Amino acid sequence: MFNQIFNNSKRFVFLILFQVLILNNIQLGGYLNPYLYVLFILMLPFETPKGLLLLLAFLLGISVDMFSNTLGMHAMACVLLAFFRPHIVTYISPRGGYDFGAEPTVKDMGFNWYLSYTGILILAHHILLFNLEVFRLTEFFSTLYRTLLSSLFTLVLVLITHYIISGKKS
Repeated sequence: MFNQIFNNSKRFVFLILFQVLILNNIQLGGYLNPYLYVLFILMLPFETPKGLLLLLAFLLGISVDMFSNTLGMHAMACVLLAFFRPHIVTYISPRGGYDFGAEPTVKDMGFNWYLSYTGILILAHHILLFNLEVFRLTEFFSTLYRTLLSSLFTLVLVLITHYIISGKKS
C-alpha cells in the first residue's frame, strides 16, 4: 500500500515537471500539443475511490494550470477525464469483470483494451481542453483538427511511456 502511494506520488511530480518544463514548449506547427500528464490519471488502480480520483485529477490539472497560466482549463479537463474514467472502465470491461488488484496496463488487460481505454479518455480530455482554449464555434474545424492530431500524438506518447515503465518493472 505504502509502495503504491509512493510510486504514484513520484509519477505525479515527474509528469507535472516533465509537462511544464519540456512538453509545454513543444508545439509542432501549432497543431500538435502533447499532454502526457494525463497518464497519471490513466494509470491509477481500478480500486481508486471516485472521490479520490476526482480530487487527484483536480490537483494534477490545477498544478499544470499554475505553471502554464491557463486559469483552470487543465483542471476542468482532468476532472472530466476522471469523471468519465469509471464509466469507460465499466463500458469496456471484459466478460468476467476485472480481477482484484488488476491495473489498467497492457500486461493485465491486453493491448486492444488499453488502446480503447486510453484513446477514449485522451480524446475526451483534449476535446474539452481545446474547446475551452478557443471558446468559440467559428474555429470549429481548426479546433477539431488540432484536437485529433494532439490526441493521436499524446496517445503515441502514452503508449511509448507505458512500455518504458513496464520494461523497468520486469
